[in-house]
Amino acid sequence: MMTTVAIAEVPTPVGPFVLAVTEVGLVASGWGSRARPAAQLGLAEVHDSDRTAFAVSELNAYFAGELKTFQTPVDWRLMSGSRLRVLQALHQVPYGTAVTYGELARRSGSSVPARGIGSIMGSNPIPIIVPCHRVIAGNGLGGFSGGEGVETKRWLLTHEGYLQPTLLDL
Repeated sequence: MMTTVAIAEVPTPVGPFVLAVTEVGLVASGWGSRARPAAQLGLAEVHDSDRTAFAVSELNAYFAGELKTFQTPVDWRLMSGSRLRVLQALHQVPYGTAVTYGELARRSGSSVPARGIGSIMGSNPIPIIVPCHRVIAGNGLGGFSGGEGVETKRWLLTHEGYLQPTLLDL
């Protein structure tokens, strides 16, 4: 049973990124204040850089272009039902690829419609490692609630080689 969470903040090209790791694995991540994950999870924060070191190392390697598959253990216990099935299916979408909202619904085996998949993506507690940026609309990028919104999604998909760089990236 999880009782504590260790927090680490990692500077990235898309802004400061916070990781929250329980005794089991990564339970939350995202852009913003260090105080938010512990408070939102209702867990006591501990200062344990050993617990967060592997996730921090992998995130740094990802942004350096040296990591394509995360091995950081994920603590799925705060999720259940269709949301859990959708996010676990999303966790299997490979680096440098993308799926549509409808395709992710089919892959998850859930009865969640494409519009509902978008809602689950918007509340994904573990972006980047559970790569909601790799879910796109059938007619474009779709939305993104992390970082600077769709610009962050575009940056991540360009970083992974799914999108070609624009003149603004040169």
